[in-house]
Amino acid sequence: MVNILKEVLKDVPESADISDSGFEGANIVLYTKNKEFFLNNNGTLKEIVDKIKKRVELRPDPSIILDEEKAEEIIRKEIPSEAGEIEINFDHQRSIVVIEAEKPGIAIGKGGEVLKSIKEKTFWVPIVKRKPAIRSIIIEKIRKVLFENDDYRKKFLDKVGHRIYDGWIREKKDEWVRLSFLGAARQVGRSCFLLQTPESRILLDCGVDVSNDKEPFPYLDAPEFDIEELDAIILSHPHTDHAALIPYLYKMGYKGPIYCTEPTRDIAALLCLDYIGIANKENKKSIYSSTDIKEMVKHSITLNYEEVTDVTPDVRLTFYNAGHVLGSSLVHLHIGNGLHNLLYCGDLNYETSNLLSSANTRFPRLETVMIEATYGGKDDNPPARKESEEELVKIVKETVERKGKVLIPVLGVGRAQEVMVIIEKLIRSGQMEKVPIYVQGLVWDITAIHTAYPDYFNNIVKKLIFHRDQNPFLSDVFKHIAGQKEMKEVLEGGPCVILATSGMLNAGASVEYFKELASDERNSIVLVSYQGPGSIGRRIQNGEKEITFDTNNVVPVNMSIHTLSGFSGHSSRKQLLNFVHRLDPKPKKIILVHGESSKCLDLASTIHKLERIETVAPKNLEVIRIR
Repeated sequence: MVNILKEVLKDVPESADISDSGFEGANIVLYTKNKEFFLNNNGTLKEIVDKIKKRVELRPDPSIILDEEKAEEIIRKEIPSEAGEIEINFDHQRSIVVIEAEKPGIAIGKGGEVLKSIKEKTFWVPIVKRKPAIRSIIIEKIRKVLFENDDYRKKFLDKVGHRIYDGWIREKKDEWVRLSFLGAARQVGRSCFLLQTPESRILLDCGVDVSNDKEPFPYLDAPEFDIEELDAIILSHPHTDHAALIPYLYKMGYKGPIYCTEPTRDIAALLCLDYIGIANKENKKSIYSSTDIKEMVKHSITLNYEEVTDVTPDVRLTFYNAGHVLGSSLVHLHIGNGLHNLLYCGDLNYETSNLLSSANTRFPRLETVMIEATYGGKDDNPPARKESEEELVKIVKETVERKGKVLIPVLGVGRAQEVMVIIEKLIRSGQMEKVPIYVQGLVWDITAIHTAYPDYFNNIVKKLIFHRDQNPFLSDVFKHIAGQKEMKEVLEGGPCVILATSGMLNAGASVEYFKELASDERNSIVLVSYQGPGSIGRRIQNGEKEITFDTNNVVPVNMSIHTLSGFSGHSSRKQLLNFVHRLDPKPKKIILVHGESSKCLDLASTIHKLERIETVAPKNLEVIRIR
């Protein structure tokens, strides 16, 4: 692999007039000055790909592409008006034009005919993306950051490629693979795991335990973690307990790639900004700034599900659907050319929810699986989603009848959007009275991101959007609450449902609503998320009747309290056991993490008895050799 570019160029005819070659991560990119070769290479690239088993892209040299102003004029003429409003951005460094359209399928054309015509007339490489149905400022900012830093991105991606293909940089003495548990071992929160091979140092997630003031961060001072040796970060999904510390790594000097799906990148950036915002509101000093979040975005490499890429010389990565939240991934790592195959599950849901498909269980090869045990205890068998839907209808109906308000504290991503889909469906079908559903700022912002990526939804929701033009998130029952003025109007108004973060009532708008609503027995609170030990949500679940916020603010809890665990984005104990049983191929070892100690140990014991598989539930700072 050391001279892979030379090997590729050997098979390209001289007439192709290749002006430059390089890497974009694991992809190989060739730039040609020959217009005919650019438009039709007569299968040359396919032959090269078949030979080296790597992705090769052909781009036009900047000298042959059409002037941006003329190119934009042609693009706007070529794309049918039915595609809706479009936005065009040119990435001159890579000869790419990104076209955002409300209806990307029409912009692409049947069989890609529109894109083909644009390519032939402008010599730019057109890429179509979906314009969010609800305006998303964070997506606009992220795409702006990527375009403004296109020169840096080109050099960065080429550097990543050289790390992959230029050979080993560490002395290989033995074949081994080991995992260090820097967080979320026998606990929920601050997920962080270090994968080490003789050649690679890869971090799997790096989050914060927001319900733990004493030890919120992973053990980054562990002797085996050296940020200067870190090759890559892989992010399974954007929740704060998996992603919120990643910008801090960039602040501390990390300049390598972070791999994730596009929705995960966008939502993680938004949640990290929210993490800073909460710290500022609580008069705490944030450990990083928006500049560090921008660095995270600049260094992101996004992948689709089942898209294979090399990460280092001896590790290959593939994402699969985890079913947990939009864009959440099961992380499959093919290590050492078949030496070992590790599946890191992050958080998973082995059930088709109202929004997403269930987690994938089939993989090419599998030896070790690291799986969550959030709801792995003997008593963690929640009711079915249908039962929880019926209970939610009953709670809303009874609360509205007594002129009260229903507060649903939610995680910004996942639970909130599923509850929105459920409520919209119930109101549309006449099973629930049409009452205002107020959606607080962050939840609305993340819902807007959802409208940019409907391809990640399950088939039922995709059909509603693509075939019936019924996007549940665009229903008029949802009202956006952007600030304090609107919040005050909601509190002073009539019966309603309020969706606000955070799901554990430990920060965010849900706490402000709780302070105002808790004392009135007409109101209800519905807890649909995991409630961390010590959080206000867990305390009121346990029956506390007074919550003290400070010496002058003691809130009596008179509102009715309900817990609906059937909407969880996590698998129940039964689903976790079913997931393990259905894994194909059957793994040799299962590691239990992301669960309270008793749940990790109990689930490990049960899996061992049922499946005859070696199991382990490590503690934080333990290191396990998996090969």
